[in-house]
Amino acid sequence: MRILVFGAGPLGSLLAARLSQGGQQVTLLARGQRLADLRTHGIRLKSWESGTEEAVQVDLVETLRPDDRYDLVIVVMRKNSALKALPALAANTSPLFLFLMNNTAGPAELVDAIGAGRVLTGFMGAAGYREADTIVYINAEPNRLGVIYLGEPGGGVTPRMQTLAEELGKGRHIKIKTVEKIDDWLKYHAAILFPAFAPALYLCGNDHLRFARTRDALILAWRGTREALRVLKRLGIPPTPAIINAFYYLPEPLAVRLLARLLRNPRMEVAVVRHAEVIRDEIHQLTREFLRLVERSGCFTPTILFLTSQFNQRAASLPDGSRSLRMDWSGVLIPLMLLVLAALIFLLVL
Repeated sequence: MRILVFGAGPLGSLLAARLSQGGQQVTLLARGQRLADLRTHGIRLKSWESGTEEAVQVDLVETLRPDDRYDLVIVVMRKNSALKALPALAANTSPLFLFLMNNTAGPAELVDAIGAGRVLTGFMGAAGYREADTIVYINAEPNRLGVIYLGEPGGGVTPRMQTLAEELGKGRHIKIKTVEKIDDWLKYHAAILFPAFAPALYLCGNDHLRFARTRDALILAWRGTREALRVLKRLGIPPTPAIINAFYYLPEPLAVRLLARLLRNPRMEVAVVRHAEVIRDEIHQLTREFLRLVERSGCFTPTILFLTSQFNQRAASLPDGSRSLRMDWSGVLIPLMLLVLAALIFLLVL
């Protein structure tokens, strides 16, 4: 399969390398200094976990002309950058375009520009950052496969989607998961990361360890995430994947403790912090999109509004370790009181 990877950032470079290693005929589109580095050294990769380094040579181009034809064009870019590239993509005659990116607004803009019959959407489950001319990455390696979530803009599982899943699945250390409702999946993924979590991280100086020990930031992030999930539920969008239902029932003290533990994982430096350093523009894009969903839902989201305003105004960081907000224990106390009441009734009946 002739594949063009449109975007030579960390994930685009990693994906191009892995598909090429799996036997696909891959071309990578890059510009400027990145193109010069790739011409000199190829795609240089370094595993964050093992330190293993490799260099992969692929064909390179600087532009996508209307008459350039590929079996598949994979767009691996931030949402705001992909929107700017739509005119060039739409002018090209290739039959299929796969957009791998965060997307809160749905596929309408992509479909309107490219055509419903030429668009698939999804997300790549890997992360990385650029260190000089090398991509330092996690996932898409022997012990942790890079998962690509793949779906049709209108939902369902189609023959072309299954065929594409088979082809992409040939990539080295790549696994494909087809998602029947990919737009719902992308909305929930964005809801968990962007309206609350990302601004709370910035309020901790973009430091995951400081975030983990600052209870006020943890509480704000959790409450904002709960608000975001309620927005999607009010709009009739079912939790996707279904395990997200558990978020509705987690008591705040437990959720804050679990979030702090997650943030202390060293992999968060690559998965979140290094990425957040360079995507302020994408966070603006995605939070604006999510706020439109908030408006449609009619939900009251005070925490999201506070956090997004702090992010937009580049507010000062919270004091390291601040604990001024009161924890909401109702999710623990009410079930506990019901359990005690049930025990008393049981004893009285005996």
